Amino acid sequence: MALRLVQVNLKARDDAALGRFWAAALGWVARGGNGATSAAPEDFDWTDPDAPVSVDAIAVPDPSTVRYRAHLELATTSDAHYLQLVAHLQEIGATPAGVGQEDGRRTVLADPEGNVFCVLQPRQLYQGTGPIGVIVVDCADPHVMARFWGAAMGWTVHEATSDRALLRSAKGSGPYLEFARTPHLPGVRHRAHLDVVPYLGDTQQAEVARLQALGAAPADVGQGDVSWTVLTDPEGNEFCVLAPG
Repeated sequence: MALRLVQVNLKARDDAALGRFWAAALGWVARGGNGATSAAPEDFDWTDPDAPVSVDAIAVPDPSTVRYRAHLELATTSDAHYLQLVAHLQEIGATPAGVGQEDGRRTVLADPEGNVFCVLQPRQLYQGTGPIGVIVVDCADPHVMARFWGAAMGWTVHEATSDRALLRSAKGSGPYLEFARTPHLPGVRHRAHLDVVPYLGDTQQAEVARLQALGAAPADVGQGDVSWTVLTDPEGNEFCVLAPG
């Protein structure tokens, strides 16, 4: 039993506009509207177990009140691609965001709704991930988070230090998931969280029970009667378990 990371969920004032931005940023297409817009490849099928991780923009009344701890870091394949991507992102509405994360290896930007993200200079580690190189989650204890999320999704730990833990699908495809020790939580305002889904043949109910045995807890965020289940991980980060297609 394991879960598949299916999408990064971004809260938005205007889901259609934010979805279009991320589709253009990632070289994908935007679908949906009326409160939920996804950015994904043109032939995307979210029920496909090998589908890439997509971005889902969800409209909420006041996204400025949402404070999660995750952000995206985009991969590049060459120095020229890095410069071109940064320029392209600014042309379509991204703005520089100096938030103390610059280290000479990345450019920190904000999308049109203020969500901070990074563009990475080319690194061998992130070659072959697709446009999203890594999803970074700020945390207090990377080891605790790596144990939980590694068991939850069956992902392999590639690096574990006192400052960060890096995981990736055992298939060796898609983005990495990084847990970065962050002294002051919460810090920069992010409005992204993870959505996971059971593989076909597994049930949502069984996976929710397994996650709770691993240390997850139920969360009430006013979701009402919906098809997904909201949980928190051991550090209190909300995430959603979707029903399999």
